[in-house]
Amino acid sequence: MTLEFDGKQELIDRLDGVMDGDCARTITDCVRNVLCQLVEARALDLPDCVFECPGNSYGRRLIHKDDRRGYTVMAMTWGPGQATPIHDHSGMWCVEAVWQGEIEVVQYELTETRGDRFRLEPRTTMRAGVGSAGSLIPPHEYHTIANPSADRTAVTIHIYAGEMTECCVFAPLQDDWYERCKRELHLDAA
Repeated sequence: MTLEFDGKQELIDRLDGVMDGDCARTITDCVRNVLCQLVEARALDLPDCVFECPGNSYGRRLIHKDDRRGYTVMAMTWGPGQATPIHDHSGMWCVEAVWQGEIEVVQYELTETRGDRFRLEPRTTMRAGVGSAGSLIPPHEYHTIANPSADRTAVTIHIYAGEMTECCVFAPLQDDWYERCKRELHLDAA
């Protein structure tokens, strides 16, 4: 079930207009521009549930799933201090925009693998506020996302190349080595 709200059709129409093609860099640049413009104009009236944290983990709510082009739009809610472990996007590109609050993204570079063990080294740490958007394009998809605030909820909008129902998370071992584990992803109630 997807969420309904004012401005949703404009979001879908604008995304549909930039999704054709097979160059991930071009598509993500266009999607990032669309999101930045809509956030700046406050053209989306996101539903109240998007601003509510579902508990002790960040929330994932489906806004739109495009059956023809395959992309999905998610709203994610981050309570104070909530964060992801290091994870990937299952080989899909993604564009993430901040709607409310601030997030911190740490990008990692894969430097070596040994079976299900991965050496991931932190490269950049970025703080992003309202209206900021960034993209992840495989193979540069390893990252964490956190709400650095101690008292404010953050909300982000994520556009994925497909439906992200699972990803790999990376449990720390030692010396920048991590063990890869698959994780199923679930949606939170609207």
